[in-house]
Amino acid sequence: MHLKTLLTGAAFAALMAGTAPAKDLTVVSWGGAYTKSQTEAYHKPWAAMTGKSIVSEDYNGGLSEIKAQVEAGNVTWDVVDVELSDAVRACDEGLAEEIDMSVLPPAPDGTPAAEDFIKGTLDVPCAVPTIVWSTIFAYDSEKMADGPTTIADFFDTAKFPGKRGLKKSPKVNLEMALMADGVAAGDVYAILSTPEGVDRAFAKLDSIKSEVVWWEAGAQPPQLLADGEVAMTTAFNGRIFNAVAAEGKPFEIVWDGQVWDLDLWIIPKGAPNKETALDFIAFSTDTQRLADQASWISYGPARQSSAPLVASYNSRPDLKMAPHMPTAPENFRNALQNDFEFWADNQDELNERFNTWLAAN
Repeated sequence: MHLKTLLTGAAFAALMAGTAPAKDLTVVSWGGAYTKSQTEAYHKPWAAMTGKSIVSEDYNGGLSEIKAQVEAGNVTWDVVDVELSDAVRACDEGLAEEIDMSVLPPAPDGTPAAEDFIKGTLDVPCAVPTIVWSTIFAYDSEKMADGPTTIADFFDTAKFPGKRGLKKSPKVNLEMALMADGVAAGDVYAILSTPEGVDRAFAKLDSIKSEVVWWEAGAQPPQLLADGEVAMTTAFNGRIFNAVAAEGKPFEIVWDGQVWDLDLWIIPKGAPNKETALDFIAFSTDTQRLADQASWISYGPARQSSAPLVASYNSRPDLKMAPHMPTAPENFRNALQNDFEFWADNQDELNERFNTWLAAN
């Protein structure tokens, strides 16, 4: 686990004097370019404004660590970035504090937060949304000049030979497998809700299983492509964008069959700094902060009032961010929204099925 500490001037002075500063907040997220976007847009300005310090930790998602802390009565995390299905489960299972949404600031024009956030995104009483993101697949255009264009191509190892990178999880893999097998995006969850549909998805994954390189952390897919370990890989769209924009990598995103989702802040039940956590969440989800984050990574802000404030990639006026967002019209033609209720209900069962399938020859 990577650990970074953001110190205010007062904290730095205390450290130089030989006394370690007390941490005011521990914020947990996914690392890499994504955490950097949060650090630049949220952490640094909040610390400068409040004089408080933030410890930023990375994790690989899921609720296991949060659950272990809550059940042990030893909660050390204050704010955690989670996917929507995990936010729903955390709330349902009593693993997260309920949040008074009235603390969220209005839009600059006075529109209440409840009306400014994308419709339906404030429906989980324990979570406040920050971004819209998607899982896509990508390839290196220098290694594959005439590259794939559809989700079906990802599974076509005859036409496009080479290894495939997939996240070591049933979520998204099953949906993409069905879309690649000819299921319309709008029908995916109806089919996946049947035993036959689950069998069909695993059968499609079987067709490339021998060619799969599994990844777990978001920073791995761009590295797999850069090292030539895979011909194409699924990835979080912002990670591929960062590799292109910040590192000059010749990667191309295929948006067909993307599965889009939300990330949200939660406060673990019994967090040691709940009031400070609420203050940080309110600050980091205001209109300007969400727009600022979107200038560092190509994830769409959860507030409608933020969108007009997103222009270019931080200091590069030549690189407009809008075409790189998952929700750009040309990218959204065959997109599937992750069904958080389906995964909240079926995650454990499908994880078990997936792990059994992985272990089989």
